[in-house]
Amino acid sequence: MAFQTVTVDVAGYPLQLSALRAAFDQHLKSLFIADAHFGKSTVFRARGVPVPAAATAEDLARLDSLIAAHRPESIVFLGDLLHGRESLGRDTLDALLAWRARHAQLRIVTVEGNHDRTAGKLPASLRVETVPEPWPFGPWALCHYPQVIEDAYVLAGHEHPVYAISTRADPAHVPCFRFAPRYGVLPAFSTFTGGFVVNDSADEASIYAIAQNRVIAIRDRL
Repeated sequence: MAFQTVTVDVAGYPLQLSALRAAFDQHLKSLFIADAHFGKSTVFRARGVPVPAAATAEDLARLDSLIAAHRPESIVFLGDLLHGRESLGRDTLDALLAWRARHAQLRIVTVEGNHDRTAGKLPASLRVETVPEPWPFGPWALCHYPQVIEDAYVLAGHEHPVYAISTRADPAHVPCFRFAPRYGVLPAFSTFTGGFVVNDSADEASIYAIAQNRVIAIRDRL
């Protein structure tokens, strides 16, 4: 899968932004991913909402592409690795275990988010470390909730930021990275999520939108 990456300077440190909705720290050799919400479609179907079943498989395939491109030593999920308690039904769990077996050498860490608490404890067989926020890692304070922390730059998720692009028909909402002076918010990795439009609420922030496997600088104030 061909996709673009753009390297930006965030608080004095280089960070690669990927059009596959992730960030990569080449010095730490770590991928940062927010709001994967694995198993969300399973949760909806279990609660009587007829939605497509392929979302988790598609997202894991995209994650495979990121790993092949960057060859990380670790992946840190910035909260909401799973969507709900039904996320670990047999089909989703089997898919996650198969993915984990393909990447057994990777260290996987998740910063606990609100959906993780709802989903409950992860099976030990997934070999995922769960840590509270803020989790210090290199120059970053890794969190689920966007916030300001003294003497650190925060990378977080939770908001699912999107940018509204005007067209002649209806506006299109595309995932985006949002970097404020003291914290940055990554786009939701899950393709099966809504989003918070940041056009009018990010005057001091840099915005990098994702469209057609490209990363586009909408507003660069880094």
